[in-house]
Amino acid sequence: MPLIPRSSYYTKDYRQSAALIRARQPYLVKNIFTGLGIASFVIGVYAFTISAVAQDDFSDVQVPDAVQQPPHTPHAGALRTPPEVSGRQQQS
Repeated sequence: MPLIPRSSYYTKDYRQSAALIRARQPYLVKNIFTGLGIASFVIGVYAFTISAVAQDDFSDVQVPDAVQQPPHTPHAGALRTPPEVSGRQQQS
């Protein structure tokens, strides 16, 4: 048994005690309005973004008829084969 008794705003069933409900009561309305304000701001930014993107017109962009393959550039980049695999001899 602990020397100091457990002090908590929650009961043994992890429910709010009457003291916790009384302590939170003055802030309940203010917290609701703050939450509604933040939620309405987020929804407003989302709606504005969607409406701004929906107005975009891509009629000036030219779309090619067929897919063009990029030109072949040998020995470009890190996909180069090592000399012993390609059949070249190493010079000493």
